[in-house]
Amino acid sequence: MAMIQDIFSSFVALVPVTLAQSLILSFVVLGIMIPFRMLSFPDLTSEGAFPLGGCVAGVLLATGQSPLTAIAAALIAGFAAGCCTAYIHLRFRIHTLLAGILMMTMLYSINLRIMGRSNLSVFGMESLFNWSPFGQPGFPSTKIVIAGAIGLLVLVLLYLFFKTERGTGIRAVGANPDMAEAQGINVWTATIGGVGLASAFSALSGSLMVQSQGFADVNMGLGILINGLAALMIGEAITGKQTVLRQLAAPFVGAVVYYQLVSLCLAAGMPPPDLKLATGLFVLLMLALPSLKRGRAPGAAREVMRE
Repeated sequence: MAMIQDIFSSFVALVPVTLAQSLILSFVVLGIMIPFRMLSFPDLTSEGAFPLGGCVAGVLLATGQSPLTAIAAALIAGFAAGCCTAYIHLRFRIHTLLAGILMMTMLYSINLRIMGRSNLSVFGMESLFNWSPFGQPGFPSTKIVIAGAIGLLVLVLLYLFFKTERGTGIRAVGANPDMAEAQGINVWTATIGGVGLASAFSALSGSLMVQSQGFADVNMGLGILINGLAALMIGEAITGKQTVLRQLAAPFVGAVVYYQLVSLCLAAGMPPPDLKLATGLFVLLMLALPSLKRGRAPGAAREVMRE
């Protein structure tokens, strides 16, 4: 009983910090969801766009620029990275995953060029989380309010956008590009714009994370993709994905739940190096669950492969 109480106390102490972090990282999950679900475009650019946004924001903050300027520049940089990934795929017929890997690899060097070093401290610089009138600057409660308000605004704007003709066109391209093109939708514009939008959200998350933690690092995106996928799986299991609103809400709900589960594992004494293994196994289980439910025998699987 005493052990359970200690775990619960440690978990409660971590909740404000992990909740603020999960709201910030929910934009990465959103950046992963849009290509995967809306465009049927499996993409890895988010793992490079996240540190890109952080590096751009970090350099601008270090030179005394406004946090809003840093965020705007990060959004533009992330959008450009996503557009490049989509263009590489469309123009050179390179698989989406390989195009994302190429862009992610190139972004590592670009991030080093942007900062001129592997990491950069912006601790003590002006940040967006110092502007809230709801609490003390820099405290988790302030970060929760600001990140939550930004998330709500993004959710509403995206919902309205995907109800417009252009937003519907992006969803149509993801569902059936040939039919969408037959209906007069420009597949190139929809694909490039959609992937660029997704990477912009990943870069937004990176810029907010730098302002929250006080430093930028070229390796800050390492493993963010698998964490985002795990959060997306959890979110879709909770909210479903039958409607646009449910699909858009899934990244935010999933990020909050996933990072609370991570904090619970840490409170229970799981070594931090084991979290990546646990996350990978969880994603594997979620992906394999439909096949496990069907209970297909090995012989049946071979028959499907022959077909």
